[in-house]
Amino acid sequence: MINRFVLNEVSYFGPGAREVLPQEIKRLGLKKAFVSTDKDLIKFGVADKVLTVLDKAGIPYTVFSDIKPNPTVSNVNAGVKAFAESGADFILAIGGGSSIDTSKAIGIITNNPEFSDVVSLEGVAPTKKKSVPIIALPTTAGTAAEVTINYVITDEVNEKKMVCVDPNDIPAIAIVDAELMYTLPKGLTASTGLDALTHAIEGLITKGAWEMSDMFEIKAIEMITRYLETAVFEPTNAEARNGMAVAQYIAGMAFSNVGLGVVHGMAHPLGAIFDIPHGVANALLLPIIMEFNAPAALDKYTEIAKAMNVYKEGMSKEEAARAAVDAVRALSVKVGIPQHLSELGIKESDLDKLATAAIADVCTPGNPREVTKEIILDLYKKAL
Repeated sequence: MINRFVLNEVSYFGPGAREVLPQEIKRLGLKKAFVSTDKDLIKFGVADKVLTVLDKAGIPYTVFSDIKPNPTVSNVNAGVKAFAESGADFILAIGGGSSIDTSKAIGIITNNPEFSDVVSLEGVAPTKKKSVPIIALPTTAGTAAEVTINYVITDEVNEKKMVCVDPNDIPAIAIVDAELMYTLPKGLTASTGLDALTHAIEGLITKGAWEMSDMFEIKAIEMITRYLETAVFEPTNAEARNGMAVAQYIAGMAFSNVGLGVVHGMAHPLGAIFDIPHGVANALLLPIIMEFNAPAALDKYTEIAKAMNVYKEGMSKEEAARAAVDAVRALSVKVGIPQHLSELGIKESDLDKLATAAIADVCTPGNPREVTKEIILDLYKKAL
């Protein structure tokens, strides 16, 4: 069997890492930045922490901020047009998965215009050219979009989240600067952190997992367990913020290369149809689906229990699996994640439509235990 692993060429880590921007822009021979971000990051001064570095170095830029939390085909189309008009030669993506995913789509379409309808990028698109160079600075510790070969765009016409997988979209440089995360609200810190935990756990048990990916995912679970609660309740704790920033990147390194499972398969329709934040959907579903998957991955669940410090000597595999599930649920409750879909406005009458979409999602086949629409419908009911 042949396994592939795709990563960034260069990544920087640590509070203040954004200061390397000018030297990296110069090294790559780039001239003008197309800054892809969102309006809230501009409003709350987060984007300014990066733009100030550009200003001091005399690097020109154009700002594009027409990006929704669940970015759409329309956002991408607007971005492609704005990039073409900007005269920029690279994209500086500042934000969470929304900004970075939108940047990936803009960069791919700009250099592969035959995919300008956007929807043809769904799945594994046969693009021929690398994206416009992207330098990604994440402002959340969750999606790891700065290191993945995946991006997710909502097709608003068909109420569908399109998962796009393309090695040509990976950012040229990732700058993981925890100082950009200090002002992240508690709720967003919690949901993005549990999104990262979902990546790590699903990436550990997915059908495509192997020794190299397992190594990263186990370490990510260990670090998220250690740092997430502190990052939520002590937002300027540098150690916790940096720990989460690195942990989510580590999880992303692996899941990007091996795939995910039905947690993501079920979370995507919740975002596409009901605009529920992706991290919240994942966090709410994770323990329920962990219970379902346990019989197919007992050895891996023992590793999860050990990484979360809830394994006790002499435990059976089944007991370790229960401890792992309970630990994930307890962490979710501690950081304030809703525990029922009904709290988010989902009704039983919505579940059939959600299940139909989830069984067709590109992430679902990676699940370690086989699922049917009926099984997914039952899992949604348990989450309601």
